Amino acid sequence: MEIFDPYSHSLAAMAGFAILILVLGALSTVGRTPENRCACGQVKRDYSDPAYRRGRAFMNAIEISGPFVMATLVAIMTGAAPFWVNMLTTVFLVARIATAVVHIATENQGLRSATWAVGTVCVAVLAVTAMGGAFR
Repeated sequence: MEIFDPYSHSLAAMAGFAILILVLGALSTVGRTPENRCACGQVKRDYSDPAYRRGRAFMNAIEISGPFVMATLVAIMTGAAPFWVNMLTTVFLVARIATAVVHIATENQGLRSATWAVGTVCVAVLAVTAMGGAFR
């Protein structure tokens, strides 16, 4: 639909994030063993265990998905500036990919927090942009 053409990059970023969540969901099941699970079935909290980090990376992506999708869709629906919406969703996607890689591949909490913060700031700015569009 032509009304969404200016936001095609943002829509692609949302689709990319959906794919990332699906990949993380699949990865979150790898390495679960009876020895590293607690009674609830989840992997025991142990950041040195890659299976735990994969599960946390998946859950972290799930936790931000609602705010990201809502902020993006409202920004598009209110006609917020396509340049900013597209840029923020792209930076968000790159930050979330980086967060997943850092979370799974390392125990570097500082870098993980930094990439997480970039994505979270993008969602917050998107939400403010959407609100600005709603009150124009």
